[in-house]
Amino acid sequence: MLQNLGRKKIKNKFSKQASMVAISIFAIALASCNKPVMMTPPAPEVGVTVVKQEPVNTSTELSGRTSAYLVSDVRPQISGIIQSRLFTEGSYVKKGQGLYQIDSSLYRAQYSSALASLAQARAGLSSAALRAQRYAELVKINGVSKQENDDAQAALAQARAGVQAAEASVQTAKINLNYTVVTAPISGRIGKSNVTPGALVTASQPTELARIQDVSRIYLDVNQSVNDIMRLKQNSSGLTSVEVELLLENGTVYPEHGVLQFSDISVDQGTGTVNVRAVFPNSDGNLLPGMFARARFVTGTIPNGILVPQIAVTRDPKGNASVMIVGNDNKVAIRPVNISQTVGDKWLITGGLQTGDKVIVEGLQKAMPGAPVKASVIGSPGK
Repeated sequence: MLQNLGRKKIKNKFSKQASMVAISIFAIALASCNKPVMMTPPAPEVGVTVVKQEPVNTSTELSGRTSAYLVSDVRPQISGIIQSRLFTEGSYVKKGQGLYQIDSSLYRAQYSSALASLAQARAGLSSAALRAQRYAELVKINGVSKQENDDAQAALAQARAGVQAAEASVQTAKINLNYTVVTAPISGRIGKSNVTPGALVTASQPTELARIQDVSRIYLDVNQSVNDIMRLKQNSSGLTSVEVELLLENGTVYPEHGVLQFSDISVDQGTGTVNVRAVFPNSDGNLLPGMFARARFVTGTIPNGILVPQIAVTRDPKGNASVMIVGNDNKVAIRPVNISQTVGDKWLITGGLQTGDKVIVEGLQKAMPGAPVKASVIGSPGK
């Protein structure tokens, strides 16, 4: 019996040890299952554009102010009292249209007096002509002396001169009478009136009565560097053949193109620039004198230019420009570049890139220098 009891204790002891071993193995297996497995993340996807060379038109934008095609300040050419205004402020007036009526009574009287003086001079001329004719016949038969004949011929010449002077006085009086109606020297839109009926005006006074501006065409004056002017002349048949775009202050592009009309003949020694004038059609009257605007015109053509979207170019704290490219090993690399100017929404690259380079334009935040990426072409720089 004691032997059986011993055998049971030994058996129970081995059973407990086996259970503990099993539990330990299960715990180890469970712990190994909960341990995370290290896996390589997939390469990030980026969008690239393939660099290519193409002809690029380089352009320049310069700011300036618009001005009217023709401007005329209306001033009186005689003195007098304004009787009435004959136009509506802000309206369109035609050349020769009456604008103001000046009191004409004094000038009408002067005209009548000049006509009377002319009639008197003509009557004196008739008498002098008859006398000179008679004396010319009498001197042949010694009926009068040569001196008397000479005096008669001189009186005739004097009478003729008197008639001419009287005719000139009539013409002057008539001109002054016509000046009592102040007319428009050009066609265009007239501004506000600076005088009212009853005001006294004088000939050639410094203050204009009103201003007329022809805005059927509009000028834009800008200053361009001498080098750009020379390049324009070399790359085109003439300055007047260069088309110009007009960019308004709100950023919109004026629908009609203009042309360069002329460049000044002298250079500003302080800035090294030349004044350039462009003219734009303005049939709808949307452009007004004095507006701030920018002129954009082509200054030359680069036969093998490289364009890169502006979003692809970054700058370091020193201002150096660079782009990220995807190499043949599908790894990201930083490439310093030289940029010249903007062409639309792109940069013109003058150094640092070659045909076939893949420039990252999308997913830049995912691209790390030296890290592999999955690149997909989304377009070409020139499009």
